[in-house]
Amino acid sequence: MITTPYDQDFYQWTQKMAVALRAGKWHELDINNIAEEIESLGRSEKRALKSRLEILLMHLLKWQYQPKQRSNSWRATVREQRLRIQDLLVESPSLKPYFEAVMPQCYVAARNLAADETGLHLDTFPSVCPYSLNNSLNQDYFPDEHC
Repeated sequence: MITTPYDQDFYQWTQKMAVALRAGKWHELDINNIAEEIESLGRSEKRALKSRLEILLMHLLKWQYQPKQRSNSWRATVREQRLRIQDLLVESPSLKPYFEAVMPQCYVAARNLAADETGLHLDTFPSVCPYSLNNSLNQDYFPDEHC
């Protein structure tokens, strides 16, 4: 089996590609693998945004539906996820449409996770996300107790 520098030592490959790029040595570039790595970086950003949104929504549900268990840890998790999501959207504003589009899917996952973590029946939680995009990212917003 023939292995390439990319397969043999990824870190070393990245350093060589960076040097070649900066020096304008286009003939030394491993274009296909560079393109693959760049696409992978974009997918990672999307996965990070989705994961953080799921965690945020799950904690908002827990906060709303288990008011007696509220803790500083839950509050900190909500704030942390909001900050990291906002950082991602500032660094990559083109992810905002993805954020808006994926929110319903993230809510489905968050709802299931909240049911698992709280022991509450899934039907306890609304089937449609009760939080607006603005509320979900508003550092001062914490949903009231469930009435």
